Amino acid sequence: MDEERKSRTQKKNEDRNLQRLGEQLAAMAPSQLETMELPEELMEAIQAAHAIKSKAHGARRRQLQRIGAIMRHIDPEPIQDALARMRFRA
Repeated sequence: MDEERKSRTQKKNEDRNLQRLGEQLAAMAPSQLETMELPEELMEAIQAAHAIKSKAHGARRRQLQRIGAIMRHIDPEPIQDALARMRFRA
């Protein structure tokens, strides 16, 4: 189905899924992320999320939303595959 025919709900669900994927990446250790060959812009956004202190909930939430927005412009499949391989090894 092409982008123009998707309903608003479908687009929102896809965006939420990408943001959840980004949250999983932000929860990972930097050493794990380095093995995934992520785009530079995404790596920088994840590193910024790591730097945000836990008391700054609003800032962290906004950073996770930014990661989700970056994820919209890249193919999530290789990232999902890499996460699946990591879970399989664990």
